[in-house]
Amino acid sequence: MSAILLDGGIVHYEVIGRGRPVIFLHGWVGSWRYWIPALQSASTDFRAYAVDLWGFGDTARETERYSLDKQVALLDQFLQELGMGKVALIGHGLGAIVGLHFTLRHPNTVDRIMAINTPVDIDGVNARMRNDTLANLADWLLSKNSESEPAREDGVRADPLAVQASFNNPEQFNLTGKLLGMNNACLMVYGQNDPAITLPMLDPNLTPSMIHLLQLEQVGHFPMLDDSAGFNRLLIDFLALPSGDSPRNLQMKEEWKRRVR
Repeated sequence: MSAILLDGGIVHYEVIGRGRPVIFLHGWVGSWRYWIPALQSASTDFRAYAVDLWGFGDTARETERYSLDKQVALLDQFLQELGMGKVALIGHGLGAIVGLHFTLRHPNTVDRIMAINTPVDIDGVNARMRNDTLANLADWLLSKNSESEPAREDGVRADPLAVQASFNNPEQFNLTGKLLGMNNACLMVYGQNDPAITLPMLDPNLTPSMIHLLQLEQVGHFPMLDDSAGFNRLLIDFLALPSGDSPRNLQMKEEWKRRVR
């Protein structure tokens, strides 16, 4: 277990591997632990970090830190404290929103970002995400198997106020217009069976060439758990792209079980 002190608060993270840094950011249900299969896969060629956001996992629970802006600041301070240069970001749900806002604010720090099941407006989030208990959300979104247990166990341990606070400023979910001006390589991944997040309808004629949207078949809100082997193949292919290449240059592979939009 590793931890760092940021503005007087303890931030927990785990790290394995050697090479260029890749940062994994969890969603509304769970913590760093459900990234373990992806971390192990990425660590073959990269130094893979998984960070617990404020109020989640083993990071400090202090309500004044729970806003989206504070979560973005956590990522910024984390990278500065560890002396990282350019990084790849892998974010899921809440972590994807945090990662995208960070990328928009610090485009020169992010080489590429994979944003998984990310709403691009507040209407793209099922109201249940804002109103239900963490235990009910875990039952709703997670399969009942051993692979999902880390997310289920840590999901119910999170501070519910941290989830609620992330929705306090709906305007911060309106990302469509901001994405149109982004030049970073961005792979947006969605589970076909995700009940929580609606697939965005991005106009391919207006979407920048550096943004690519994939819908994975037969997976839900947690594609990294529902089909970890297929997800990890996609992850490694994305990380292996030469810097500056568009994600649209990824080869089509049946094993991703995805449709291309």
